[in-house]
Amino acid sequence: MNPPGYQTEAFPLQGERHDVLPGQPAGPTIVQYTTVNVTADPPKDHIIWSLCCFVYFNPLCLGLAALIYSFKARDRKVARDLEGARHYGATARCLNILSTLLAVVTILISITAVVVYVGKKKIMA
Repeated sequence: MNPPGYQTEAFPLQGERHDVLPGQPAGPTIVQYTTVNVTADPPKDHIIWSLCCFVYFNPLCLGLAALIYSFKARDRKVARDLEGARHYGATARCLNILSTLLAVVTILISITAVVVYVGKKKIMA
């Protein structure tokens, strides 16, 4: 019932019997235990976002660095080192954010420069 690798803890419930009148001797009480397994979500490796940053938005090779950290995060997740996977995944996420922002800013500046250049060319003509 419990997945391998998860630690189980048992907590006793109230072992009172309600079928006996007060003041009457009670028989043996039964103690019930409930097992609660709390599983944390596995850390994200952001591999799809890293692939997109590598292929489309790759200023200063940040997309490549993000892809490498995503692969490291996936390897750590397979090796069940969740803290290492969380660390590499967070680094990949930061690199992806930086890569995406630099690419979007570069695209916006390029579009603005082309519009201004074409506008000045039409005014001079």
